[in-house]
Amino acid sequence: MDLQEPGPDVDSGRTDDPGEPRTAEAPPAPEAPPAPEAPPAQSSRTGRNLPVAAAVGLGLGGLAVVTLFTVKSTFLFVMGVMVAIAVWELGRALRVREITIPLVPVYAGGAAVYTCAYWLGYRAMLAALALTMIGVLVWRLPGAVAGYLRDVTAGMFAVVYLPLAGAFVALMLSAPDGAHRAFLFVVLTVCSDVGGYFAGIGFGEHLLVPRISPKKTWEGLAGSAVACLAAGGTLLPVLLHGHVWQGLLLGAAVVAVATLGDLVESMIKRDLGIKDMGSLLPGHGGVLDRIDAMLLSAPVTWLLLTVFVTR
Repeated sequence: MDLQEPGPDVDSGRTDDPGEPRTAEAPPAPEAPPAPEAPPAQSSRTGRNLPVAAAVGLGLGGLAVVTLFTVKSTFLFVMGVMVAIAVWELGRALRVREITIPLVPVYAGGAAVYTCAYWLGYRAMLAALALTMIGVLVWRLPGAVAGYLRDVTAGMFAVVYLPLAGAFVALMLSAPDGAHRAFLFVVLTVCSDVGGYFAGIGFGEHLLVPRISPKKTWEGLAGSAVACLAAGGTLLPVLLHGHVWQGLLLGAAVVAVATLGDLVESMIKRDLGIKDMGSLLPGHGGVLDRIDAMLLSAPVTWLLLTVFVTR
């Protein structure tokens, strides 16, 4: 057992020798004044640099509008480039778990799926998808036996999650009024994000799914719903001559699937132990962080517009 010398304020049981002078304790040194705090960086409650994020968002929105209402096939090219970057970001992130996506068949097959969806229709798109799956299975065969199932499963997931989801935008765009359909899709998805963002930072208190996303709140979801319902109910009759109730239903559906898209990507990042998929877009993270809500919104928007709007 360690025995420590008792301090001056501790009763040791001894009697001081009156002939032995006591040494006075030195006064404590004055505390140094605290260093001035550095001014906080200009960011929001969610951690975004709001001015930078807004500038990047406006730039992407302007690019979408210009390409849609000039030569609409250029919008398809822009979407294809963004999806290709997102595939690369996903592949790099999965390497944290030693998972390798067969990028060559994913890229080649994704381009074929896009092309067939825009120029040949959904039947040709599904055929291209099936051939892409075969390509992923075959491409990985010469590699090591260990990890084969893991890698081809990741490759098929990447094809369905990114190029196939984006191909529904190509299907929307291929219609005679395709620019209006794609524009409505973009606006609704952006409204879900922006409405949720500002409602969340202004009123957010009750977490939606804290296990997956520590910042998404029920108040933010309500803001997304209000923004999407207003945009859908207004724009669908104006752009595509539908009914207000159809626009409201479309807005509600986009809120649901866009929120799910955010949560799915958050779950993937939590599983991989990363914060963002990339850093290409300042204030947003990677391209996949920016288009995650669109990936699930695209097929639902295409389906509902196909049902609601006759060409």
